[in-house]
Amino acid sequence: MRILIHDFAGHPFQIQLSRELAARGHEVLHLYCASLSTTPQGSLTRRATDPASFQVRGVALDEPLHKDRFFKRWQQEREYGQRAVAVMREFRPDAVVSGNTPLDAQRMLITEARALSARFVFWVQDVIGVATKRILSGKSRLVAATVGSYYERLERRLLSFSDALVVITEDFRPLFNSWGVATETHVIENWAPLDELPAVAKDNDWARRHGLADKRTLVYTGTLGMKHNPQLLLDLAVSFRDEPDVRVVVTSQGAGAEWLRSRRTELGLDNLIIMGFQPFEDVPSVMGAADVLIAVLEPDAGVFSVPSKVLSYLTAARPLLLAVPQENLASKIVRDAGAGIVVDPGDSGSFVREAKELLQAPARREKMGLRARAYAERTFDVAAIADRFETVLAVADHEGAA
Repeated sequence: MRILIHDFAGHPFQIQLSRELAARGHEVLHLYCASLSTTPQGSLTRRATDPASFQVRGVALDEPLHKDRFFKRWQQEREYGQRAVAVMREFRPDAVVSGNTPLDAQRMLITEARALSARFVFWVQDVIGVATKRILSGKSRLVAATVGSYYERLERRLLSFSDALVVITEDFRPLFNSWGVATETHVIENWAPLDELPAVAKDNDWARRHGLADKRTLVYTGTLGMKHNPQLLLDLAVSFRDEPDVRVVVTSQGAGAEWLRSRRTELGLDNLIIMGFQPFEDVPSVMGAADVLIAVLEPDAGVFSVPSKVLSYLTAARPLLLAVPQENLASKIVRDAGAGIVVDPGDSGSFVREAKELLQAPARREKMGLRARAYAERTFDVAAIADRFETVLAVADHEGAA
């Protein structure tokens, strides 16, 4: 089969899937946006060990994506869709799997897939229309009622027009049923590339370079955007400012990181270390430098946004501290695995208190970390995951053979 895997964000686990499918003899083109600067990305260049049947291409815009300027972003997302469609038309896939994609661009990809008689699988990572309406409602009821409702209706149509859906949690089904979406649906939970994310000792080269090997360290790595609350990270730094051996480390970019930088200067928080995204090959060492790994998500994100950083964290053999809605899949995974602590995202006091208790309990941290890694090793088998994607794509393979 000729398969196009399109992941707008360029995350690590999607390209691992592309490599696995190519290793099985499929012709695979992995496509991603090369103009993003506010999300961490995976290993997006060809390796010497990659099969000849594997290609990877970044679709670049003329300038970085402006996530904070609505009209400009809308224009860029449409431009991106046009450029991605041109690549699809050149590749002529039998099947397309597309996720993390702005809805206007996703519409163009679905339309082109139909023109090429290619099976289109909508890989639903987030319910973008619902999230857009929710975010805009906090700014303007009129804008939410018009723009937000437009994207919600568009998303419903795109889900219905797709040949199949892959959703990352069963929690999406009730909403889609209420929308009348009858498309064939498969639940395949996200994962992290286990072979690329080994558990690394705390005293590692990266930690020593940044003066963290001998510190008790709380680490947040990944996107820090509208669905997150940087105030919680600031609260941690303030609470530990009188403990000289504690550091709060944030590796991120964008509005949340810039806000933290300004508050760090205003408050004189030398214990708050903020740096940009680190190279993917350094991520195991970044997580290894942590005594506790941190994730936060806004209360109204509910079940419709599962932070992928949590899945990467599980590979690091470190305890997790989450300020995430209790009903979110990430919360359920961490609780069920015994891999860490989950608090309400609006409860800063509990967040800080749990961080302090974890830093004072090395034996407890070790047990949680071992459980986290054990969960990852049980669950993140890319061969088994690729089997399930091949099942989703089997209809396209059968049609092509016919």
